[in-house]
Amino acid sequence: MNAVLNLASYACRPETSRGRFHDEPESTSRSPFQRDRDRIIHSAAFRRLKYKTQVFVFHEGDNYRTRLTHSLEVSQIARSVSRALGGNEDVAEAVALAHDLGHTPFGHAGEDALDKAMEPYGGFDHNDQALRILTTLERRYAEFDGLNLTWETLEGVVKHNGPLVGEGCDPLPTTIADYVKTHDLELHTHAGLEAQIAALADDIAYNNHDIDDGLRAGLFSIEALKEVPLAGPVLSGVEEKYPGLELSRLIHETVRRMINLMVTDLLEETRARLADAKPQSAQDIRNLGSPTAVFSDEMRKNDRALKKFLFSSMYRHDRVNVMTDKARRVVEELFRHFHDTPDQLPEEWQQRCDTPGSPQTARAVADYIAGMTDRYALGVHEGLQ
Repeated sequence: MNAVLNLASYACRPETSRGRFHDEPESTSRSPFQRDRDRIIHSAAFRRLKYKTQVFVFHEGDNYRTRLTHSLEVSQIARSVSRALGGNEDVAEAVALAHDLGHTPFGHAGEDALDKAMEPYGGFDHNDQALRILTTLERRYAEFDGLNLTWETLEGVVKHNGPLVGEGCDPLPTTIADYVKTHDLELHTHAGLEAQIAALADDIAYNNHDIDDGLRAGLFSIEALKEVPLAGPVLSGVEEKYPGLELSRLIHETVRRMINLMVTDLLEETRARLADAKPQSAQDIRNLGSPTAVFSDEMRKNDRALKKFLFSSMYRHDRVNVMTDKARRVVEELFRHFHDTPDQLPEEWQQRCDTPGSPQTARAVADYIAGMTDRYALGVHEGLQ
C-alpha cells in the first residue's frame, strides 16, 4: 500500500493517469478522478436521473427508487468495497455515478422501444449513450463538448461489464466504435479493478433494493421471497431473531443483511484472486484476461436465482406490464412524430437534424428522447394528442 494515498499497487493512480482527450491544467486541490466525479455530479444528465425510474414510472409514488437514488447507492457500495481492497475510491465513485447516465425514461421498457425505433440507424444502447453524453451531448464548457473526463473513468464506464471486443462480444455500438478510432479505450481488455467493483456494486444495489421496492409495493409477498436462495434464509433468520417485527423493519433488516453477505463474498473472492495473480499495476489487472472482482460460485448462483425471481414476480407483474406497455407506446410515438417533423423539436435540437426521416435526424431525436425524464416524456406526449 502507498502510505500517503493508501492505494494498493494495482489501483488506478492519479499520478499515472493517461489524462484527458483535451489537455487541461490540473486542479491544485483535487485529483483528476475527484474532478471527474464533480463534473458528473454537476452535469445536466445526472440531475435528470432524479425523475427517471427503473421499474416504476414516476406517478407510482415518491418512496420508490429512481436512477438517481440508485446511482448514489451504487456509489456508496463501490466506494466501500474499493477502500477495503486498496483501490482508488474516486475512480469507483465516478464510474458508479456515471454508469446510468445513458438510460432512457421508463427504465428498460423505454430503452427497448428506442432501440427498436433506432434499429435501421444503428440501434440504441444505454452504455453507448452514456459515452455520447460524457463526450458530446453535455455542452457546458467553452473549449470542448462533453465533460472531458480522464481515460480511466471513460474506460470504466464503457467497459465496467467486461471487454467489448473479442470472442463472444456483440458488434460495437455506433458511438463507442467511432470514439475509439481517436481515443483508444483498449476494448479488448477488462477495465481496472475500480470499474469492475462498480459493476458488481450495481448488481448488489439493484437486486436488493428491488426486493425492498417490490415488497413495499405489494408485487410479491414475504412468503414468496422465503422460497428464494439467500433471501429466504436471511428473511427467516430475521423473523426468528425479531418475532412479530413490523413489515417495514423486517424488509430493511433483511435487505441490509443480504447486502452485507454479498459485499463480504465479493471482498473475500476478490482478495483471493488478487493474492493468486499478484498484480503490480492497474494495467496488470486489465491484462489478466479474466475479471478480478467477482462473486464466489455459490453467490453467483444465488444472484441468478434472485434475478430470476425478480424477473417473474416483479418485472413481469401485471401492474408493471400495464405501465411498461404505456411507456413503450409513448417512446415509439414520440420518436415517430419528431423523426417525421423535426421542425417541432426545441430549437437547439433542430440544429442537430437535417432532413425529416434521415439517419442524422433519427440520432438527434433519439438523443432528445433518451434525455427526457419520465414526467417530461409523458407531458410532451400528451401535447401531441
